[in-house]
Amino acid sequence: MMGPVLAACLLIILSTAWISQANGATCKKDGGVCTCNDQTKNVDCSSKGLTAIPSNIPTDTDRLELDYNKLSSLPSKAFHGLQSLTYLSLSYNELQTLPAGVFDELKNLETLWLEQNQLQTLPVGVFDHLVNLDKLYLRQNQLKSLPQGIFDHLTKLTILWLSYNELQRLPEGAFDFLEKLKMLQLTNNPWDCSCRDILYLSNWIREKKGTVSNIEAAECDGGTKAVLEITEEEAAEDCVYPNTTTAIPTTIITTLASSNDDDIPELPVPQENFQKFLGYQEPDHLPTQPQCLMSISGYLGLMMSLVLTSAAILYVIHFLKKA
Repeated sequence: MMGPVLAACLLIILSTAWISQANGATCKKDGGVCTCNDQTKNVDCSSKGLTAIPSNIPTDTDRLELDYNKLSSLPSKAFHGLQSLTYLSLSYNELQTLPAGVFDELKNLETLWLEQNQLQTLPVGVFDHLVNLDKLYLRQNQLKSLPQGIFDHLTKLTILWLSYNELQRLPEGAFDFLEKLKMLQLTNNPWDCSCRDILYLSNWIREKKGTVSNIEAAECDGGTKAVLEITEEEAAEDCVYPNTTTAIPTTIITTLASSNDDDIPELPVPQENFQKFLGYQEPDHLPTQPQCLMSISGYLGLMMSLVLTSAAILYVIHFLKKA
């Protein structure tokens, strides 16, 4: 009767080993590229030349470091399943945009580093689910504008870095919900102090002066004057920026509507427009060489585990029949 017992134990051991391998393929100890600390739940994937985020990051990870890599884009579900994260660093990469919903499951995140990337815009609502965020670093990007309400849900934020971007203006009420904010960096942006839009920022700085640090250092484009010193007379223009949507003039619509089909010139349509029309979408990212190696290694390990597991099951059945 000891045969079936030993076989059952072997089956349990093999199953445990297979689960461990499947969940830990990211870590160096299992053939991955990242350094993992089981005690602190830290995963360090920084400075690995990664062009895509490694798969199978342990779901109980508390701190994930992906800085100093070559990430130029992120899949929308890059961090899904990582609800335990409190710290995420994506600084010093080549990110040009962020997909909508990429941070939606990170409700426990407290620190988010996005410094030194190539971000030009942010999707509407990209930070809405980060209700416990304390620090947000967006310094040294190429942000030209911010969506309305982009920070409205970050009511626990104490530190916000927006310096060294290309911001000329802020949407009305951009900081109104940041009641716990203690530090805000706004320097080295080309703030357009000739437009009426700047009055919101000027009045906000004047109101928060002494309670939020660093805000007085914000200067108008060219460094001619501090933003908080701008008056209504100086910011008298109602400016329209290039990224503002404007209506098509009715004269153009009338002309197009009255034209004969033979008079309408044939315009070339880029190939990518046909692809979009047909529903084609580029994949979120292509696997990197380390990921391919990890995938092959994981596949071979899985096959070996299945073979051994099957053998153990047959062994149990054999002894149960004998009994």
